[in-house]
Amino acid sequence: MAPVLILFYVLAALTLSTAFLTIYSKNPIHSAIYLVICFFSIAGHYLLFNAQFLAIVHIIVYAGAIMVLFLFTIMLMNLNKEDEVHKPRITRLGAITVLVLLSTVLLVLFRNSKPFFGDYAPIEGDFQSIKKLGTVLLDGKNGFMVPFEFASILLLVAMIGAVLLSKKEKQGK
Repeated sequence: MAPVLILFYVLAALTLSTAFLTIYSKNPIHSAIYLVICFFSIAGHYLLFNAQFLAIVHIIVYAGAIMVLFLFTIMLMNLNKEDEVHKPRITRLGAITVLVLLSTVLLVLFRNSKPFFGDYAPIEGDFQSIKKLGTVLLDGKNGFMVPFEFASILLLVAMIGAVLLSKKEKQGK
């Protein structure tokens, strides 16, 4: 077996197991740590696709910024065991059943798919260049400037909303 294929299977197993542990873990801090590991393994998949820039941006944005916001939200909300809503076992059993069924369907799809054998047509252009990516995203002709700014506003509103939700209401005197 090729080393790249072995690395792919290891990363795929790590991604699936940490994604499952993110959902199944009772402790929200442990869930956040499992999610960070899952993000790093997905970045490993990007590296296998030879998309180094996308892998680094994925690590910076998801594993860095969003997970920091998520952890701050958890800390600000002050989640305690007493306040936690206990889910019945049937809910966990349902989640496991859905995971197994979805994994089975994906495995059958991958087993029955036919790989592409042949030469790919070369495409001119440097797609790993930060300058090219910045031109595509922020140039006025392409129309990606406004959605890019809306995404930053959405993240800002989500952060403000998390802080407002976590504030304790004052008791009336």
